Amino acid sequence: MSLVTLSLGSNIDPDTHIRLCLDALEATFGRVQISRIFESEPVGFKDSRNFYNLVVAFDSDWSVGELQAWSKQLEIDHGRTPNMAKYSPRALDIDLLTVGSVCDTIDGVALPRAEITHNAFVLQPLAELLPNERHPACQTSYATLWKRFTLGDQRLWAIDFHWRGRWISQADPQPRAAMPR
Repeated sequence: MSLVTLSLGSNIDPDTHIRLCLDALEATFGRVQISRIFESEPVGFKDSRNFYNLVVAFDSDWSVGELQAWSKQLEIDHGRTPNMAKYSPRALDIDLLTVGSVCDTIDGVALPRAEITHNAFVLQPLAELLPNERHPACQTSYATLWKRFTLGDQRLWAIDFHWRGRWISQADPQPRAAMPR
């Protein structure tokens, strides 16, 4: 079994699609750890709709190829087309971040995913969810990577989000660009 982390994002009816994605993850993999959910301004997109972003973690013995195929099929089930333009709105965007300590390209998937250290909407929820876990390549904890991260013009804020009868995310009392360091 390996600890698998995925980033999830949506900017088309995100309340619905994130909930449905979490349902599918739990039905398929059992207990799933879920970060707070962050709303962020789109990076590189011409569409002005904000994204909801989060990170999930779970244990699995599936191969990288199986995990990637499952994720891509779930995206398709939510309306994504394989040849969709890179910076276009999406109901569901699932990226495989890590599979255990794998540092390699397997089945066309580069692990760990480079976006971990480049995008606040990936690193902040990952650092909150698994602060003491170490990035497979650099062996630095996610909490430390987040402390060193420079936001630049990336803005994100935690939101209130309810799933299956419980609050899985709560907004900060006052919105800010990122969590305190």
